[in-house]
Formats: sequence, C-alpha cells, structure tokens
Amino acid sequence: MAGQSDPHLSIFSPSEVEFVAEDEIVDIVPNIRMDALNMISGDFGPFYPQIPAKVPLWLAVALKKRGKCTIRTPDWMTVDRLTQVLEAERESSREFQPLPFHYIEISKLLFDHARDDISDAYLVRSLVEDIRDVRFHKVETGLETISGRTHAVKLKNLSAMEVNIVRPFMVRTLQAFYKHDSPQMIQQADTTGSRPTPVTDRGPRRDLRRR
Repeated sequence: MAGQSDPHLSIFSPSEVEFVAEDEIVDIVPNIRMDALNMISGDFGPFYPQIPAKVPLWLAVALKKRGKCTIRTPDWMTVDRLTQVLEAERESSREFQPLPFHYIEISKLLFDHARDDISDAYLVRSLVEDIRDVRFHKVETGLETISGRTHAVKLKNLSAMEVNIVRPFMVRTLQAFYKHDSPQMIQQADTTGSRPTPVTDRGPRRDLRRR
C-alpha cells in the first residue's frame, strides 16, 4: 500500500481506505439457499431465502451483483438520522457527531452497488455529502488555529477518510513549528560551531638550540 511503502507520505489512497472498509459487517436478505461460506475472516451463513444474515460488505456487494440478495440500509443511513446529524454538525463548530468510522466509504459502496435498496436514495446521498462537507470545513477551521505552542491536537469522532486527509498535513505542520520555534537550540548550535578550539596548555616552551 502507498501509505506503508512511503513513510514520509503516511497517507492511503481513497481506494485503499475503501478496501479496508469492505470488512465492515452489514445485513443482507438472501433470495437463495446456500451453504455456509468458510472465509479467512470467519464463517458466514448458511443462507436461507428471506432470512437476514450478517456478512462483510465486500461479500454483500458480490452477492448483490449476482442478484442473490438485497442489502439492508444501515440504521444511520436514514433520512431522519442523517438530518439530525447534519443539524448537530452545523450547530457545533468544534464537536463532531459520532458516525461509523467508515461512513464515507460504506455509503459510497452502497450508492454504487445497492442504490435500489436505499429508501430516498437521492436525499440520503445529498445529506451524506452535506455532512461530509460540514465536517471537512470544521477540520480546516481547526487546523488554522494551530500555532507554535500546539503540542497535540485532539479531534474526536473523525472518520477514516477524514483522518487520512488530516494526518499527514498535521504531522508536517507540527514538525515545521517545532523546527522554527526553537531559537535557543539553533543559537546554541551556531555558537558551538563558531567557537574556537581551545589550546591545551602544555607548560613553558623551550628554545631549540642549533647544533
């Protein structure tokens, strides 16, 4: 992954963050009978028609593409719930409302592959985008308050994608402040470098006589 191969960047691409989010568990309603699936991450199933089952998001999308299930919309992806979250986000300029850590990636995957399973899909998508924009704006506003006296930054309830965007910028900013806000260390280094080397006193000198 890009974030692991380049330690100076320390950031994952959106597709890599989405790949991690695909392990999130969601509910599906199968329309087929199928034996249990034995995966590295666990056993899922058996599956029976019209009986809900819990599976990883990647498996839900795979079954959905083959027309073997419908995906249940998560409880937080309803119009009422998202409207409440959006209002709370706008009212508080510093606090972030609790949402699933991968809410951006989960909603994107569901919009891309299970749009017909989402009630009021257009309105839900609009609300998710508005929430994301408001939260990103609060993150940017918070970063503007960083100064040389900042030793740590606490941002509670950030999502994976938000952390992925903020983290590298935050680290580089704090490193720059620490570097430029330490004049004593710089002055000490300069003084040490320009100080003449002391001469060791080896006693009185003797004149050398010619033979």
